[in-house]
Amino acid sequence: MASGKKWVVTMSNARIVVVGSVNTDMVVKSERIPGPGETVTGGTFVMPAGGKGANQAVAAARLGVQVTLVARVGDDMFGRQAIENFKEEGILTDHVVLDPDNATGVALILVDQAGENCISVAPGANFAITTADVDAAADVIRKADVVLLQLEIPMAVVEHTAALAAEAGVPVILDPAPAAPLPAGLLPNVSVLTPNESEAERLTGIAVTDEASARQAAGKLLEAGARHVIITLGTKGALVQGPDLDALVPSFEVQAVDSTAAGDAFNGGLAAALASGDVLEDAVRQAAMVGALSVTKMGAQPSLPTAEELQTFAEKNQG
Repeated sequence: MASGKKWVVTMSNARIVVVGSVNTDMVVKSERIPGPGETVTGGTFVMPAGGKGANQAVAAARLGVQVTLVARVGDDMFGRQAIENFKEEGILTDHVVLDPDNATGVALILVDQAGENCISVAPGANFAITTADVDAAADVIRKADVVLLQLEIPMAVVEHTAALAAEAGVPVILDPAPAAPLPAGLLPNVSVLTPNESEAERLTGIAVTDEASARQAAGKLLEAGARHVIITLGTKGALVQGPDLDALVPSFEVQAVDSTAAGDAFNGGLAAALASGDVLEDAVRQAAMVGALSVTKMGAQPSLPTAEELQTFAEKNQG
């Protein structure tokens, strides 16, 4: 560990704003993921709440921080249920818009016995969120300790939010997923960029296959303007690079059941730790634990750990 930190439940007075997507996930787990034109029978079906923005908001809220979600959902059964779920999680929903013209986003997810998945998303209301929606939440964003973004909403909204937060001196975490080309003006407003291996390759053109290639990709992203880069490397850990930091934070060995929300859990855990004042390397270690815990359960939001579960896991992995 970077500072010899003793792991404790995250402080509850930290404030995070998540601007992002809300989906209803429809998940089938079967022996294997079918190939093109193939049908695999015998699976089990669940329909948990999902969407990268929503998942990350729930992940952070369960760790005890105050979370405001800026999003759009359809004025339909799925959208109204999502808002009720957020309220039950303690997430502030004043800036979740019920959209009368677009359906709530839906993700169709196939999961195999090893926990690997493939996902197809119909974004619906997620692609209808506007910069005006962000401006309506500007005061909350300016008072936040951390702003967390992903790419399941229009890029113009991501750019606008990052610029607004950066201008106010609020750190911005950007999870560049699903991977897409980033506008030149975006990364200079990003405090922490968190791609996985494939996303780092998409952003840099460098195939990330090991620690050395990850360092090359991270260096290129730092040159493009991001202040810090964290490339998650699965079981190999997470490479963290920045002006005064170069570290490989190890992963945690668990029995994987479903990796659907692992990245979202990592980013929510990272945001909660940074908002609560952790140094980056400690925050990444917490994020890695949250991500590891999430793959031990089925579903996106149902798999996200509570502060108490994190505390127990951290104590077992204190060394």
